[in-house]
Amino acid sequence: MRVRDVLQRKGNRIITIRSDARVDEAIALLVRNDIGSLPVLDAEGRMIGVISERDVLRLYHVHGDAFGRLAVETVMTRNPAACSALDDVEEVMGLMSERRIAKVPVVEGEKLVGIVSVGDVIKAMYDAARDENSRLYDYVHGIA
Repeated sequence: MRVRDVLQRKGNRIITIRSDARVDEAIALLVRNDIGSLPVLDAEGRMIGVISERDVLRLYHVHGDAFGRLAVETVMTRNPAACSALDDVEEVMGLMSERRIAKVPVVEGEKLVGIVSVGDVIKAMYDAARDENSRLYDYVHGIA
C-alpha cells in the first residue's frame, strides 16, 4: 500500500502557516483545528519546516509568556522528515517509529500535497489486514 492510497481515503486537507507568522498565531491554528503540528511555508509556498505542540512547550519552558511574539521561522523544526505519495506505508510507519513523530508531510518535489498521521497509517494497515483476512476466510470456507 502506498501513501497516495492513504491520502485518497482521508483526503488531503492541509493547514499550514507562513514562516513570518507569530507563534501565538500558530498556537491559535493548532487549537482551532485540533491538530498537533503545522507545516511552515516560505513566501513562495515551499515547505521549510514544521512547528508542533512539542516545539511550543519547549518555547514556553525557555521564554515564558513572551514566546508568542516570536516568528515561527525562528523556532520551527527545519528539514522535517517527509515522504512521497509513492512511498510504502510500512516504510513511513517505520520512519515515524524511528523518529518518534506522529505526522509526516507528503511532498512531490517542493510541493506539499498532504500529511499522514500515525493514526492514518495504522487505520490503513488495519483495513488492509482485515480485508485480506476476510478474503482468506472466504477462500478457505469456499465462499465466493
